[in-house]
This record gives sequence, C-alpha cells and structure tokens, in this order.
Amino acid sequence: MRPVPPPSSPAALLRRRTVAAALVAAPALWLGPRAQPAASRRATPTQTEGPFYPAVLPRDSDHDLLRNGALTYPEGQSAWVEGSVSDLAGKPVAGAQVEIWQCDHAGHYHHPGDGDRADRRFQGFGRVTVGADGRYRFRTLRPVAYAGRTPHIHVKVKLGQRELLTTQLYVTGDPGNPRDFLWRSLGEADRAALTVPFAPGSDGLQARFPIVLAA
Repeated sequence: MRPVPPPSSPAALLRRRTVAAALVAAPALWLGPRAQPAASRRATPTQTEGPFYPAVLPRDSDHDLLRNGALTYPEGQSAWVEGSVSDLAGKPVAGAQVEIWQCDHAGHYHHPGDGDRADRRFQGFGRVTVGADGRYRFRTLRPVAYAGRTPHIHVKVKLGQRELLTTQLYVTGDPGNPRDFLWRSLGEADRAALTVPFAPGSDGLQARFPIVLAA
C-alpha cells in the first residue's frame, strides 16, 4: 500500500492545490457551451400586401421583370434581387415560391386600382420556385418612390397553397424611408431585416435579401 504523505509535507500541499485547481476548472468547462448559445435566427417581418397585388397574373411571370414577352424594358435602373428561403433552423425551404411585384419607373402598377397605367414593356410581377438550396434571383428595377411611399418591392412566399410570408423590401439610405408610414412603423431590428443596400456588382446593381420563415 502506497504511504500517504503527512498533511504538512510538500507533497500533500501540492496534491491539495492540484485538486482545488481541478474543482475550480471543472464547472467552467461544463458551463462553457451554455454560456455561448448558438446565434438565434429571426423570422423575416411581415408587412401588408398593399392594394396592387395583380388582379390577374401576367402571362409572362418569370424571374426577369425587364422583359415582358417579346418587349424589353429600357427605363429606370436595372438591378438583381437575390437571396435564399430558409426556416428558423437554417434549413432551405425547397419548393417554396417567391413572388415579387412593384411599380414601373413612373410609379405605376399593372392593376385596375392604379388605372392600369404601368408601362406595358415592364413585366411588373415575377415568380420563381426555389430548389434544394433555397436560392432565388430576380432581374428587376431598382424601386422608385411614388406619392406617399418610399421605394419598395413587394414580396410574397408560398408553399403549395399556403401563404407563408407577405412583406416589403426597402432600399438602404433612401431619403424617403423616414417619411414612409410603413417603414416608420417598424422597430429597429425589423427595419434592418427589410432594408438592404442596392450595391454595384459584377452584373449591375445587386440587393441581397435573405428570407427566414417562421413556419
């Protein structure tokens, strides 16, 4: 049997210090992961659909709003709006349909409520179905202001017959934002989620808009 060193011996003191250090370190090691929770994901805020969702979907309703059938739309400033559709766990929502609609360069919609005054060369509405990676991309117009509203693009997400999200996308730094009643109604975090820069990219202006669904 191995002899136990006397309580006051150097060996005993060293042993007590080693045990004490281990007891202090153990809780810290156990609590470490709990003290650093995984980053939480926020669902994309909802906003109103507005009065100008198409009464009848256009025959041409693909990803390119700057081509309406055989017509090409030369007005305004072209831009790409792209992102991904995922759930709160970060999993892509394959099969989801993303729809966007907006006014033309003169502030008019393809809608009877707006007198159907939009430029017929502008498609005005687009729809894509995302694949396994959840990604989507539209070619469209950098949104413009019209009476009472700051520049914005309407966005809707569907899965089959279910509508999962309706919201609006805004332009970072636009001077009309603080005067817009819907933008002002958002809290700071929701504004940040819905307001994105339209920045120069390799093929023109690009706006990246990730969509996170609550369910």
